[in-house]
This record gives sequence, C-alpha cells and structure tokens, in this order.
Amino acid sequence: MMQNLIPTHNIILNTGSLTYKRAQIREYFLKTYAIYEKLFETLKDDESYYLTADPLRHPLVFYFGHTATFFINKLILAKLLEERINPRFESIFAIGVDEMSWDDLNQSNYQWPSIAEIKSYREKVKECVLQLIDTFPLQLPITWESPFWPIMMGIEHERIHLETSSVLIRQLPLTSVHAHPFWKVCPIDTPVVQNTLLYVKGKQVRLGKHNDNTYYGWDNEYGMHISDVNDFNASKYLVSNAEFLAFIEDGGYDQEQFWNEEGWKWRIYKEAHMPLFWRKNEEGYTLRTMCEEIPMPWSWPVEVNYLEAKAFCNWKSFKTGKSIRLPSEEEWYVLRDEYIKDEEPKSDINPANINLEFFASSVPVDTFAFGEFYDIIGNVWQWSETPMNGFDGFKVHPLYDDFSVPTFDDRHNMIKGGSWISTGNELLRSSRYAFRRHFYQHAGFRYVESSNPIEVKSVFYETDFSLSQICDAHFGAHENNYYQTIAQYCLGLGMQHHKALEIGSGAGRSTFELARLFEKVHGVEFTARVVRLATGFKESRKLKYALKDEGELADYYEKNLFDFGYVQEPKKVEFWQGDPHNLKPYFDGYDLVLVNDVLDTLYDPKRFLQTIHERIVQGGYLVIASSYDWDERKTPKEKWLGGFKKNGEKYSTFDALYEQLQTRFVLAEEPCEMPLTIQANKRQKVMKNLHISVWKKR
Repeated sequence: MMQNLIPTHNIILNTGSLTYKRAQIREYFLKTYAIYEKLFETLKDDESYYLTADPLRHPLVFYFGHTATFFINKLILAKLLEERINPRFESIFAIGVDEMSWDDLNQSNYQWPSIAEIKSYREKVKECVLQLIDTFPLQLPITWESPFWPIMMGIEHERIHLETSSVLIRQLPLTSVHAHPFWKVCPIDTPVVQNTLLYVKGKQVRLGKHNDNTYYGWDNEYGMHISDVNDFNASKYLVSNAEFLAFIEDGGYDQEQFWNEEGWKWRIYKEAHMPLFWRKNEEGYTLRTMCEEIPMPWSWPVEVNYLEAKAFCNWKSFKTGKSIRLPSEEEWYVLRDEYIKDEEPKSDINPANINLEFFASSVPVDTFAFGEFYDIIGNVWQWSETPMNGFDGFKVHPLYDDFSVPTFDDRHNMIKGGSWISTGNELLRSSRYAFRRHFYQHAGFRYVESSNPIEVKSVFYETDFSLSQICDAHFGAHENNYYQTIAQYCLGLGMQHHKALEIGSGAGRSTFELARLFEKVHGVEFTARVVRLATGFKESRKLKYALKDEGELADYYEKNLFDFGYVQEPKKVEFWQGDPHNLKPYFDGYDLVLVNDVLDTLYDPKRFLQTIHERIVQGGYLVIASSYDWDERKTPKEKWLGGFKKNGEKYSTFDALYEQLQTRFVLAEEPCEMPLTIQANKRQKVMKNLHISVWKKR
C-alpha cells in the first residue's frame, strides 16, 4: 500500500461501508505522513533543519515538528485525547503558519530539540493517530461535529505544509540540500510561445459549500456567494519567464509608476530587481528549483508574489493601452467551470501538472491544455485581485479558529488553481487559500483584460457581534469599565513591576492598563480571533467595530488608542495566542499573573492551577477573577473545580481554589466582587459579578 504514495485523492466522507472508510482514512493518513517526511529527506544534514530560510518564518525544524503536534493539540481540544505525548513539543511547535504579529519569530526564545528526538516524537504521534483511526467509533457522514473531523483536519493541514515547507526548502542555500529521486525536476524547456488574449463569456458564479458537502473543507469554504461576472478576455497561457523578462529588461523594477504603494515599499525594502528564485551570473539567468539550480527554462511559468504580478499588469496596460489586471476569484471560477466539470479534477479527463503526478517543478506553459487555454489548474498557483474573506454565513470552526480569520484583513489575496505539489483539499473546486501579498509560494499568474471593477468586501470594521461585544466591553463608553478597574486594582497590590501576564486579555484594555507601570506585559488568549482584535488595535492605533442595534441594524464605532492615554504602553505589550494549560517556556518570571474571566472556560482548570506557580517569581501575585459559571460545553463536569456538593455539603469554586493553591500561595487580600457589563445590543445590557481573589506566592 505504501509503495505508491502518489497520486492520492480526496476521501468522500458521506458514503461507503464503515470498514472501507476507516481503511481509506488510514491509508490517506499514512501516505500524507510519508510524503511529508520524504520532503525533509532533501535536506543534506541535521544542521540544515535549523537554518532560517525566510526571516518571516521559523526554521525548517519547526515545520518538521509542527504538523505532528497539530494532530495532538487538536485531538486534545476535541477531547479525543486526555493526555499529551510531549507537552514541551506541543507548545514550541504549536503556532507558525502565517507571519501574524502574535507569532514569535525570535529564535533566541527557542531551544529546538534534536532531529532524532523529533523523529521519535513523530512516530509516537503516528501510532496515536492510527490507534484512534482503528478503534474510535465511526459514523457516516463525517461532519464538522464528528470525532473524525479533527483527524481529517490534521491530514489536510499536513498537506498544506507539504507545499509551504517545500517553498522554504527552495530558499535554503544549495549547500544545505541535495537532489532526491522522489522529487524529479522537469527536464523540458520548449520553444517560447507568444501569449495572447482570448474571449471569455461571463456568467453567474455560485460559490460556497453546504454543511453536508461530501469532502473535507476549511471553514472559509462554507456559506454562499453569488456573483454575476461580465465578459472579459484572459491570457491563453500563464505568464512565462520569457514574458516576464520583458518587464525586467524594460526597467519595470525601477519605475515606481508601475507599482502600488505597498509594492513599491516592498521593492525598495527588499532591493528586488527580479523574482526571488531567479539568479543572474556572467553566463545569464538561472532558476532555483527546490533542490537544484538549472539554466533558466524560459517556457516555464514565472513565479512571483502578488506585488510583482500586479506591477507587471500595470506595465502591460501602459505598453498596450488596454486595461490589464489580475483576474478576480470569480473570473477564475468562470474559466475553471467552463473546462473542469468535477469538484475534484480527474487526471484521465483533465491532466495537469498537479497532485505530484508529473514533476517536482513547473513544466512549460504550453504543456497542459484545457480547451483553448492552458494551465487552468496546476503548474503554479495563480494570484488573484480578490482579498481573502468569508462568504455570507461564514462560521469559524471551533477547533481551528486561526486558520481563516487572521487572513480576513485586506492584506491576504487569494491564490487559485494549485501547483505541481498541491494535493488533497487544494485540488478541490471549493478550496480557498490566501497569502500575504509579499509572500512567495509556487505561484505565478495569468492576466485578464477588463474594465469591469473588482468588487471587494472590506472587513475593516469588526462585524462579528460576539467579537464586537468584546471590543465594546473593553473600550466602550461605560461609566465603570471593569477591565480598567481590575488592572488598577492589581497595580495597587504593592509588588515589583517588572513583568506581568494576563490570561484572558481579550481586546487588551487591562493589558494596556497594566503597562502603565509594568516594564513588560504579555496578554494571552486561546483564540486567534480575539488576539487579532488586540493586535490590530496595538499596531494600527484604531479599533473599529459594529455593535448590534436591533434586528439587522448596527451602530459603528471607532476607537483610537491615544484617546485612552496610551503612548508608551503599546511598546511594552505583546499579545499572544496560546493554550493556558500548556504555555511556551517563554512565559515565566512574572511578578503578576492575572487570570481574567477565563477560569471557568478552561478544559482542565485543576491542571492549570497545579502548574501556574512555575511562572511566578517568589513573592509574586496570582489574581483570579471569575464568575465561576461552569458550563459542560467548555469544561467537562468531572473537571469542574466547584459548584457541586462534596460529601453532602456545598463545595464552592473558592473552596477548591484554596485547596489547590494553599501549598504554594497565601490568600493576600480579602476576596471582593467587581461588576462586568456587556452590551448585548443598544437597549440591552448583561451584567455579571466577578469574584476576585488575590494569592501571593510563598
């Protein structure tokens, strides 16, 4: 079974016998795991794993461990596992998909384990996942709520990293990699073809999956989007290296008029004069593939970031007098739907350089025809003009809230069609992936001629009412703001003000307030959606949100960081995404830890309390604010600290806190209560009282 690792195909999740479906998932998992490890066999030695290929990414060692820890972290979150395999690994390898501002890219904060240790860990994870696949109860269909969904999520997540890690390997020094028989480079460079524009008839495009879709999908794929697309002309081929050379030789990289503001700033900062994977020497141009440097194949598609593709289109418009731009996501779908009729393309009907079925590199742009056009899918991803956003009805998947939401920032553009190394979910019509515009993937572009404007749905205002309520609770015009009050209370406890940690930092009000006196304050939230609020406010100095008025009506608010008197404070604050039960070693040495309205949301609060002392200095303070509103949907009942009868008597959460903390802490202040007001809508407020207890480390 494992001899033939490619091609692989997506699993239909709603039909078939249970025995066959279990076997399918098992094989799909094993193939995914094996192909991913084969990718790292291109590294020449263990030292190569620790090199940083891209300053905005972790070294390759992180990604080698990351995909395995992802399985464990999601299975723990889904309550399919009770115990971790290696808590340290599952912390340091946890986050690092995108260059989100709450990612930690400072390598001095890490002591990476050896490659042998990671390989051993990956084997343990593999056996753990196989045990679940073989024994956990299976029912069809497999849906968002099914226990097998996080298993599929882990598999598809690793297939994404198969591609993104290959791009990082491509950026390592040649001395750190070597050719591998599994990853064969195309030996063909055909005569260069002349690109031309072909007519495409517009139509109505319907996008978005239903909840009962037969294939695994990421949360941004669900919902509904309907768009009427006008007629346009599109280039017959992807832009080749030869076609892009004309832009370079005409001084395209040196003329600001062809670049938008973001692009020109990037061009100056990077001192870019040609695409990242191009090289130039006395004999001419060469191209860096994943593990080799070869004479420039001029017939292959050029690989650039969005900013370069956009500049080329502007230059092309200037030269031709036509309205040339990148296609929208919807225009790309018009092309795909005309020539590819199935959700997953079938290689016998729609052959393409995709799914690792041909080469571990691009091929000439005139190789794979789809009617009059070439490379509708495959070869390289295709940049679009459309920023990433959710469809109407978008909902975050609770097990992976930071997959899509961090890209809903008008800074990530959609890439469509897949590349030679795209597999799994990436093959599907419904797949939607986006990257920052200055990032590189195995991505190029085709251009269109159209005077039709691109409709962009901005996400500038936070319109998720659950998040808007958080914004308003922190920074709304309330007479007595809880988050300001609790921070001032903590500042009055009489401690050293070197370093503080707030667990449950929300939109950041208490975190900023603590920074009035503390030299360094860390704010930690479990979900990326919430971290994004605070991070965006810190970076842009603006917080915009829509608060529910009545029905579908909303009021819009804008807050400025300076209005709250925060000038130096933002420089002292860092916001992080993290699991409070399993924080990175980076989080230690605190004079104050504020556990702010999250204790009764933890999945194992006792475990959290048993280890939190390790992060606090002697004489430091632990402040716990909670309404003790235990909910089985968040915390299994057997994990509740209190709120039940014990030995026939009432047993409160505060009783449990005293029992859990008394060996390490003393109760330093008489407990008190503070009100927290949440604006449900314009005319309705919800108020709860938080019980405040202060504990000083012995």
